[in-house]
Amino acid sequence: MLKDITLGQYFPGNTVIHRLDPRTKLLGLICYIVALFLAKSYYSYALMALVLVTLSVLSRIRPKTLLSGLKPLIFIVIFTGVINLFYGSGEPLVQFWIFKITANGIRTAVFMVLRIMLLVCGTFLLTYTTSPLQLTDGLEKLLAPLKVIRFPVHELAMMMSIALRFIPTLIEETDKIMSAQRARGASFDTGKLTERAKALVPLLVPLFVSAFRRADELATAMECRCYHAGIGRTRMKELHFAARDVVALALCAVLIAAVSVLRHYGL
Repeated sequence: MLKDITLGQYFPGNTVIHRLDPRTKLLGLICYIVALFLAKSYYSYALMALVLVTLSVLSRIRPKTLLSGLKPLIFIVIFTGVINLFYGSGEPLVQFWIFKITANGIRTAVFMVLRIMLLVCGTFLLTYTTSPLQLTDGLEKLLAPLKVIRFPVHELAMMMSIALRFIPTLIEETDKIMSAQRARGASFDTGKLTERAKALVPLLVPLFVSAFRRADELATAMECRCYHAGIGRTRMKELHFAARDVVALALCAVLIAAVSVLRHYGL
């Protein structure tokens, strides 16, 4: 299960999606999320799914890779769908005790599950096609106007970059610790809920110790290299908008407009 967590991984490539400016991809993700929350019909969600598949094909990221990232979240997706299933209004199709399932409830549950799946896959696609360094530079550039009010833009971008960079590392460390504990007779998948919770203690303690040790080593390494936030720092590769970025942002605007039209006409 841990190996299915792919958030933070970067798949190098030279596709049109990989070559987009990171600021374009961040703004595109925001537009994608806005359009996703505006979607209120099967046609709208079909359009959003088509957009995601198109982006996956253009970036040469297999849909199977995107869907594999949903495995650790399958419980949350199912739980959300079941909860929304019982909150619909209208004539009940099935009713038992205080619970009732209506046509509106089924529709709401389906839309909620689709929204979560499309949202997660879209976010994963961003990290798959953009390196942590590019994400840091793009986020810092987008938030640059906040420096006027002395907002720590560079520090925030650096923290997010480091967090994304260390997700795969911590997952690998967790897998090693679990294998070592299983070799000593520990069981994480059997027993009652309380027993499973207690079994996690020998896993979490060394994991936290390892995480704090890595953080301390990273801080020491940055200090030894005279790192001082964004003061006077330059970049080897400066970010520049190209014609493809303008086209991509225009298509994002068209997507929001199309979903808004479908929402307005109830399609």
